Amino acid sequence: MSRELTKILEKKSNIARQKIIKVTTEVGSGHLAGSLSCIDILIGLYFSVLKHKPDNPNWENRDRFIMSKGHGAPALYVVLAMSGYFPEDELFTLRKINSRLQGHPDCKKLPGIEISTGSLGQGFSAAVGMALGYKYDGKKNSQIYCLLGDGECDEGQIWEAVMFASSYDLKNITAIIDRNGYQIDGKTEDVMKLEPLDLKWKSFGWEVEEVDGHDINEIINTLEKSRGKRVVVTANTIKGKGVSFLENNNTYHAKPCCQEDCERAINELSKKYELIGGL
Repeated sequence: MSRELTKILEKKSNIARQKIIKVTTEVGSGHLAGSLSCIDILIGLYFSVLKHKPDNPNWENRDRFIMSKGHGAPALYVVLAMSGYFPEDELFTLRKINSRLQGHPDCKKLPGIEISTGSLGQGFSAAVGMALGYKYDGKKNSQIYCLLGDGECDEGQIWEAVMFASSYDLKNITAIIDRNGYQIDGKTEDVMKLEPLDLKWKSFGWEVEEVDGHDINEIINTLEKSRGKRVVVTANTIKGKGVSFLENNNTYHAKPCCQEDCERAINELSKKYELIGGL
């Protein structure tokens, strides 16, 4: 990928981070830190890898993306709005009564949402089912992408789905783990040890890749190579990435910034935006 395109996407990520912080602060709700950890993955996916049509969300030959870590909805909503699925002004209706932007993605309300998620583990199971459906329908050029939280990998349902995909020889699904090292109760390795995570997936018949979850170029190259395969990508990320006082601060797992901290965060991100350089 050219340096020019990399800069464009890095700036999109910076803008997306600012929108996530502004929106969650404005509405006083939303999972902030985990949205910031996965935003580079979503930007790379939606603006370079995913086959999709915002003006025709139900396009038959689209790739599908499932946000299994449904609490990361603020990040997904921002990327969908930036992609053109709905007006960006609607972002400020997040979690409000009668809003299409519920606390977790609702496929009956918002275009671009393949399935409602939030109960951890269930989104990935649905993704595997979609991959099986695409296989039977002969859609050889379409891929299913699914983003998992690392804490979500505590769920037994995840491992059933991992085994199912291998047993049915699915070669059209990419699982992406947002490996930020934290879940709501603390560090993942303190709550329930996941390591050696790569060997567990390999033992169930998956190819394994590892990336810097904040290096957009590396993310895109790895996801593009996963097409037509059964691959899990461990994306090493930082919870709260992009703002110094939010990084690795699990206090903000499900807590937005106050207005003062919002302004501090936006100021910090604005300076980084300029440092990315001209196009």
